[in-house]
Amino acid sequence: MAGGDVDAVPLRHPGRWAAGVVILVLAAMGVHSLVTNPHFQWGTVGDYLFAEPVLRGLWATVYLTVIAMAIGIVGGIVLAILRMSPNPVVAGAAWLYIWFFRGTPLLVQILFWSFVGALYPRLSLGIPFGPSFVSGDANHIVPLFAAAVLGLGLNEAAYMAEIVRAGINGVDAGQTEAASALGMSRALALRRIVLPQAMRTIIPPTGNETISMLKTTSLVSVISYNELLNATRIVYARTFQTIPLLIVAALWYLALTSVLTLGQHQLERRFARGTLPGAGDRR
Repeated sequence: MAGGDVDAVPLRHPGRWAAGVVILVLAAMGVHSLVTNPHFQWGTVGDYLFAEPVLRGLWATVYLTVIAMAIGIVGGIVLAILRMSPNPVVAGAAWLYIWFFRGTPLLVQILFWSFVGALYPRLSLGIPFGPSFVSGDANHIVPLFAAAVLGLGLNEAAYMAEIVRAGINGVDAGQTEAASALGMSRALALRRIVLPQAMRTIIPPTGNETISMLKTTSLVSVISYNELLNATRIVYARTFQTIPLLIVAALWYLALTSVLTLGQHQLERRFARGTLPGAGDRR
């Protein structure tokens, strides 16, 4: 040491190096197993990756996810608004819906909708406790696709309701009071003032719910709806190529979730800047 200078010695972290070495060794072992294990049958995976039955199941998974999430988001917004209503009957009904659909397994709900014809053989539309105008066989009104959409969408609405409610509650109450002072109605203030600000809180969990929904659609295979997992299952039941077909399904799920994750990241960055799409273009 000279002239009062201090030689700083970086703190050593041998544990970090050891952990890094262990992870690299495990990764190398995993890659080696994937490449050298013949039971993975990568050639068969390549043969079926773009096979027509698999692509049909993939498309069914995509539009099932889109429709179920659309029902979930719209239903969640409505339920959140009802849940926050000053009317105790309305708020209680919304709470009861959320309690029921969050409290029972999704698989049970999907199965219930697929067997709703056993409970109500005929469904009708008319005056309550009075005559019906239209009626039909429940099995025709609620086919497998409708059962899958209802099971996924109505369940998702209960979770989205709590996400939206948390986002709305995260906005300062003074914003609503200021909007009311300007003569805005409660609905207008919610749409123009509160919801745009709440989106910063709502977007991240909604992205997670969408990614989760994509994978959750595999549950409808129990009612034999021909989404991605069921499509691959039908193929390997015929060809006995179980592992390669499961790998095909996993690869497509990974590809789709990666796209959704990228989209979620872009949306989060957009809303993190505090601007709505197009709002930043005005000077």
